[in-house]
Amino acid sequence: MTTRMDKRHFSIVSLSEESGDQAYWQQQHPLDRIAALELMRQVMYGYDITTARLQSVLTIAERPSS
Repeated sequence: MTTRMDKRHFSIVSLSEESGDQAYWQQQHPLDRIAALELMRQVMYGYDITTARLQSVLTIAERPSS
């Protein structure tokens, strides 16, 4: 899978500037937000089939005896 960035829609802004990013993402469907998050993860860390899914964690809890 190859992901490319459209550099025509890319801008650099100061972190102190007010932006509408939060309002924009709050209006998006949760699945669209997760897809965007996954795209950013792949851009940052690269695509790897073993990391393309959520990690499973097993926790064993011991109940106190009554």
